[in-house]
Amino acid sequence: MSEVLAPIIGFIVIVVAFFLLSGIRVLKEWERMPVLRLGRYMGLKGPGVVYLVPLIDRAPLKISTRLDTIQFRTESTLTKDNVPVNVDSVLYMKPVDLEKAVLAVENYYQATQLASQTTLREVIGKVSLNELLAEREKVGARLREIIDEKTESWGIKVTSVEVRDVIIPANLQDAMSRQAQAERERIARVTLATAEFEASAKMIEAAKMYEASPDGLRLRWMNILYELGQQSQTNTIMLIPASMPEAGWPPIGTYGFKDLTNAQQALAAKKKPTPKQEPQPTAPSEDTSE
Repeated sequence: MSEVLAPIIGFIVIVVAFFLLSGIRVLKEWERMPVLRLGRYMGLKGPGVVYLVPLIDRAPLKISTRLDTIQFRTESTLTKDNVPVNVDSVLYMKPVDLEKAVLAVENYYQATQLASQTTLREVIGKVSLNELLAEREKVGARLREIIDEKTESWGIKVTSVEVRDVIIPANLQDAMSRQAQAERERIARVTLATAEFEASAKMIEAAKMYEASPDGLRLRWMNILYELGQQSQTNTIMLIPASMPEAGWPPIGTYGFKDLTNAQQALAAKKKPTPKQEPQPTAPSEDTSE
């Protein structure tokens, strides 16, 4: 008889051992587990080895205490100036009161995501397109403040909200591109006109200085010739007298640059040979002596 009961008793012992060991749980350092005993909340357990009494204790979920991210977006939301946009955002949140996250809301992750989408639509409807494109940090800070107020009662802390992308219709993108191009052309023309005005004023001032100092104008002319000779990949032929005094040029200070043409004409007239005059035959003198 004992030989027949021994295997049955051993099987029962093994089943009971597995049944008792089934209540062992191992939690990571950042994990916590709420325990319900016969439906009543008994507190949080973890990290490490946690034992749940089989058929009596139950753990509905595990909560992570690390920072978590939620991606959310809205489609075809109108801005303050009635422009349809699609906005893609990301939210950073962290459970700080784990008991509220378990007892106050059924699924704190999904609830936070839906609250973020609703808040994003509300905020987009209160700002213009230019503010949404140029001041994303301010829009994100406003989103974080509103969402954090909603999730505070759930034990969730929203640390940051960032607007990742703003998608606008293609026809509006073309119009904005043309507007930006026209604005850049306007600025370029104004800059060019301002440069021309300043250059003309400086040229008039330089002309007055050269008029008062012809020697300075002559030196400037020589500097221009030097700069022309320094240009690379150009073939420039300049015919300049080797020595201006020997060539008959007037000395520096006699003529200004504006009288250079007159000086050249005078030099040409000076070098022009004068025609030789032929001797006229003399009439024979009459002998008046008789």
